[in-house]
Parts: sequence; structure tokens; C-alpha cells
Amino acid sequence: MAVECTVKRSSYHDSVALMLVQREVRGLPGIEEAGVVMGTDANKDLLRAAGLLTPEGEAAGPDDLIIAVRGADEAAVTSALAAADALLGRRRATAAAEYLPRTLAAALAAAPDANLALISVPGRFAGDVAREALERGLHVHLFSDNVPLETEVSLKALARERRRLLMGPDCGTAILGGLALGFANRVRRGAIGVVGAAGTGIQEITSLVHRMGGGISHAIGTGGRDLSAEVGGSTMLEGLAALAADRDTRVIVLVSKPPGAEVAERLLAAARQAKKPVVVAFVGQAVSGDERITSAPTLEDAARQAVRLSGKGVPEIPRYEALPALEAMRLSPGQRYVRGLYSGGTLCYEAMAILSRVVGPITSNTPLADAPRLGDVGRSEGHTFLDLGADEFTVGRLHPMLDMDLRTRRLLQEARDPEVAIILLDVVLGYAAHGDPGGELAAAIWTARAIAAADRRYLVVIVPVCGTEEDPQGARAQEEALLDAGALVQPSNARAAVLTARILEARGVVRGPVPTAVASAPAGPRGASAPAVPGAEPYGTTPPAGAALLPGAEEILALLHAAPRVINVGLDLFAESVRAQGATVVLLDWQPPAGGNQRLMDALKKLGM
Repeated sequence: MAVECTVKRSSYHDSVALMLVQREVRGLPGIEEAGVVMGTDANKDLLRAAGLLTPEGEAAGPDDLIIAVRGADEAAVTSALAAADALLGRRRATAAAEYLPRTLAAALAAAPDANLALISVPGRFAGDVAREALERGLHVHLFSDNVPLETEVSLKALARERRRLLMGPDCGTAILGGLALGFANRVRRGAIGVVGAAGTGIQEITSLVHRMGGGISHAIGTGGRDLSAEVGGSTMLEGLAALAADRDTRVIVLVSKPPGAEVAERLLAAARQAKKPVVVAFVGQAVSGDERITSAPTLEDAARQAVRLSGKGVPEIPRYEALPALEAMRLSPGQRYVRGLYSGGTLCYEAMAILSRVVGPITSNTPLADAPRLGDVGRSEGHTFLDLGADEFTVGRLHPMLDMDLRTRRLLQEARDPEVAIILLDVVLGYAAHGDPGGELAAAIWTARAIAAADRRYLVVIVPVCGTEEDPQGARAQEEALLDAGALVQPSNARAAVLTARILEARGVVRGPVPTAVASAPAGPRGASAPAVPGAEPYGTTPPAGAALLPGAEEILALLHAAPRVINVGLDLFAESVRAQGATVVLLDWQPPAGGNQRLMDALKKLGM
């Protein structure tokens, strides 16, 4: 066995590019393990735990690139290191073949009509990049996470001052004027506008609206902390005001995990002033409805109510009431627990909110209020749900919406537990997501069910698919692959959670009544996805007059009605998805300032440089 580690000083590459190279190197002949990462302390901890960190790697700084390989012999390791170099050189060759500006100033000189910066650089640099973009007059979609809360507060104050829209930090999804940004789905244009502090919550609602025959005017992401007491719902209030005044939006949907009482009251007061119907989905928490506000208990219900309020009929999904009992009969006496393996944080939260009323507190790495936090994220306890997109699972790894490896490994681990009855996992489609998540998970589901069968057990696997037939992956093909593997495919996350509850109810292991909301009827074992209704919703119909414009709403409206012209700062795959939709994008060849040296960066700031 041989281990070798090479370090490339001040050689920045985005995390997605590195993880893709790492995955290819791991698959080379004779290679047991590989790491291709920036030299942060967290990444070095991972390499050390994997037995890949040599003294050369220990000496690397956070902006140095580490390539570490363990293989059967020196020849295999040497070949793998050369392959990693070649793979990393591909992007550099592309950069040499076309002009890529290195600064925002240069990007704006090349594209003076640009109006939106899409930023996905590491969190410790993201605040400065976003601040410069706002100061240069750009609206900002800030995908980056790990941005300090005080930085978010100051950035949003600057955005208000400059009358610019700031979506984020940690904003995964947006749809502006039909252009999908970040992780978003391809949906038809229509009369329903969404503002959300929940990326996969926005994806679930917009995809279901599309499948039900409705359409989306715009979907504005806010970032997960926007509804915190410190931020106060700044972006959600601005987005609500803009959609209230938008001529193409007739119904508004607000979606988030439950905010604090003060922020919730502020949002509801603003919603009542919108002069348009507003559907409120504070996942897991009801609100008082009136002539202006409709409360939605689930994300599916939010989509249904919005389509209904827009004047369209909502198709019914076939009911298969016998399915839960049939599945429960196949389980062994000792099987009583459910395990959730989610890529979408909001979808995980919704499933726990539904199921906890039935089975009691659910252990999780992102638990509901008053529920236990999982002590060891590597080992499940009782009913356990994991948000595998949370920080503790993504340090040094691709997000599970991009890479199925972590979920497939955990799926097989849970399948070996004789007390597990049901495994619930989501599949999220759309731009920038994995090219074939259903196909890759289907292979793991086959193996998981075979593991259980070898132990004379039956394993129920339930999969809600979030996406549309128009997405790059194609919802129907994804569903068929999962169905062929024996999964029970459901057309919404809420229905998947309720089907889970009903199977447990049939097993006699529930503590409370199964919910009877809109999503209470499980779809059939062959999926029964909500059918797309023929005929696109007319776009451009003038709705009732909206509320008076808040300061800055006019500029946000101008962005919504113009074709977004994007400067991409960070992950290349976001630029590629914008380009695939036929929109204008300038790819900035971003590198950490001052080579990432924090002391030098601070000194340059003091000098105004």
C-alpha cells in the first residue's frame, strides 16, 4: 500500500470541481481512497481520519490545494496523481481559450448591462464579494453559506439603502422572469408568485404548481436566516411588496420554517396589505386565515390552494387506501422504525412535522423544537431523520443533491438494521442538480432490499420526487427507475410522510391520529404523479392593483420584468445552467484575494484596496 500527498500553493478551485475530480480519481484502478480538497482545517481533519494526510499536507494552508491518494502500490498512486493534474487542468485550458474577467469591475466592463450577481464563493469571502456587487449597483443572489449573521444584517441594510434585492446568504433557489437560478426547476410561467426562506420548499411548491396546471411568475429566495429576529424578514417583506405590485402575479405564496412570533406577525400584517390572495405555508405551524390569507398545512396544500385561488381547477390524484395495510403485512414483528435520509432540509422538516404527531419525537441532526438531537450522526436511534445537506455532512463533500454517494452508503447501513421498517428519502430534480439521481438511488434501493431479504425481512422504501417532466432529468424517467427498484414513489413529500404514517398505523406503533389534511391520501405503488393539465396558463394578464410600493420595490420589479443578465462568481455549474436556459451570463474567474491570507486581506482593507 502507498500513500502520497501533493500540495499546490495558492491554487484555488471551486468545491464542485474538486469533488468531481476526487470522484473520478477514486474510481481509477488500484486506488483505495483519494482526497482533492483545499487545505482548510476541516478538510485536513477529514484527510487525517481517512489516513491520507502526510506531513506535506499538514503544512498546507487554507488556500493551498491538496491532492492525496492511497493505492495498492506506488505505480497506481503516481498514475492517479497525474490523472488528477490532468483533470484539474481542463478548466484552466478552457479559461485560456476564452476571456474570463478576474474582477467584478472587469466583468461589468465586459457586460455593462449586467444586473444580477450570482455568488457561490466560500463563506469567509462571500460577504466582501456581495458588498462590492451591491455597491456597483447589482442585485445579488448569494448562494454561499457560512456567512456570519452580523454580515448578513449589514449586507441587507446596504441592499435596502441601494434599493437592490439581496437573496441570501444561503439562498439555494430562485426563479426570476422564468430564469431558474441555483437549484431550481423548469416550470411554466403563470400567475403565482412565491417568496421563500426554504430552497427545497420553493422547489416543491413550484414543481407541484406546474404539475397541477398552474404557473409561476417569479420565485424569490430569501436565505434561511431571513426570518430570524436579527434579520427580521427583510428580504421576504421586500419580495412580498414587489409581488404585490407585480402585474403578472395574481396569487402570492410565502413559505418558510416557522418564524418567531414577532417576525410572523410582521409578515402577516404585510400580507394583509397586499390586496391579493396570499397563501402562507409556515411548515408545521398553522396561521389564522381570513379573506386575504389562506393557511396551508403542507407544501402540497400550499400549491393546491394557490392554483385554486388563481382560478384553475386542481386535478385529483388516485387514492389507494389498501396500500398501507398491504405493506404493513409484509413486515416482520420486530420492524417498527422509520429512517429519513433527506437531501432537502425543508422537505426533511416537513416530513418530521407530519410524522412526529403520529409517532412522537423524532431524533435528528436538525430536530424540531423539543425533539432530541442525534448525538452521533453516524448511527441512527429509533425514528431518525437526517438532513444530509447540513454542514456536518457536507464539509469536504458535495451536497447530496449533486452526489448520491453519502446517501447510498447510509441507505445500505439502515437496511442492515433489523428494527427498520421504512426508509424515506427524497429525490430533487432541476437545474444544477445530479443528472440521474433516481437511477443512482435505484441501484442502491435494489441492494438495500436484497440485504433485508437475505435476513428474511421486507423493507419499505418510499420516495417523493420533487420536479417536473421538463427538468433536465425528466420526472417520469426518474420515477420509473425508482419504481422498477421496488420503491413506492409519491408525488409530494407530504403524501410520502402520510403514507409512512399509515403503514406504521397499520403496524400498531403510532401514538396519535394520522393527519387528515389535503395530503392524507397516499398515491398508488406505481407513483400516480399529479398529471400535468394541458394548456399553459396565460402570461401577462393584468391582476388587481397591488399595494403601494415599498422603497426599493420599483427597482426589484424592474429586475423581475427584465431578462436577468448574470455575472457568475463561484461555482461553474450555476453559470452552465444559466447558459443552458439561453440567458446571458459572464463567468468571473474568481480567486481568493491576497492569496487567501487573512492578515494581508485585513491590511489591504485598511488601505482601501
